[in-house]
Amino acid sequence: MKTILAIHTGGTISMSADENGEVIPNQENPIASHDVTLDGQVKLINDPMFNLPSPHVTPEVMLQLRDRVLKAEKDGIDGVVITHGTDTLEETAYFLDLTLPNRLPVVLTGAMRSSNEIGSDGLYNLQSSVAVAASDDAIGKGVLVVMNDEIHTARYVTKTHTTNLATFKTPTFGPLGIISKHQPYFFQELIKSEAFNIDHVEPGVFLLKAFAGMDGTLFDALNNGATKGLVVEGLGSGNLPPATLPALKRILDRDIPVILVSRCYNGMAQDIYDYQGGGIELEQMGVSLCRGLNGPKARIKLIVGISNGLKGSRLAQYMSTAIS
Repeated sequence: MKTILAIHTGGTISMSADENGEVIPNQENPIASHDVTLDGQVKLINDPMFNLPSPHVTPEVMLQLRDRVLKAEKDGIDGVVITHGTDTLEETAYFLDLTLPNRLPVVLTGAMRSSNEIGSDGLYNLQSSVAVAASDDAIGKGVLVVMNDEIHTARYVTKTHTTNLATFKTPTFGPLGIISKHQPYFFQELIKSEAFNIDHVEPGVFLLKAFAGMDGTLFDALNNGATKGLVVEGLGSGNLPPATLPALKRILDRDIPVILVSRCYNGMAQDIYDYQGGGIELEQMGVSLCRGLNGPKARIKLIVGISNGLKGSRLAQYMSTAIS
């Protein structure tokens, strides 16, 4: 029998709809009282660590979760499930993927319908996640996200719909596996992973999204001593309107790292176009292209890198690929 720790952080999975149909937090998490021990094959320990809607989750909260998982490992826990609101679930999952040593299964899950709504998916997702966390096949696959009978890697999964139960998808690469009759089946795995043991998170890392007609106003607003790093979701394969370039150069001249990803749902940023504001010029200016991550994930990775003391070329190399 394996022992699985379920850390509950709040979110829709822990909320209920009131008489007006409005979804509100409960004083106590109803999902934490259910028995999902898979016919006695698993011993489940519940820890209602937080009761936060996921927009309230910060990198500091993520670091506390990382420390709780490390403590669980020292206590002999075989696997960890974290229930979480879906709005920022992918960011917390990726933060943990970047900062945990990948020695035991860690699975994040949530719900799109609150605990007392018809068709609530929370308990089912929790049960599926416990099954994955208890599976030997889940060891060494990094932090996972389990929703709607699919197993995704934290690195690439993203929320794609505001309300649909099948909201979590992995663009370009697809899920790592599926769950059928409470049994996980894996068909893919990550090539490589690397974790940093950070003890704090640096503030001042920001995210901008490019748009047609964008100028340097937002870049200039961030050109100050409080800004430690910037991620830009560029157009297409990684391009910016030419009116942004003077302000962008002023940020780079302050040695503030600027990371470029694509705002596109599929694909990755690449240095393809050689025109003013194209990816080739941006790289020549000192912008680092991050291939394979979306903007929120790249920001999380930049926070971890800066918090680990990486600078200059080492930080650029760390950010250049989503492999680590």
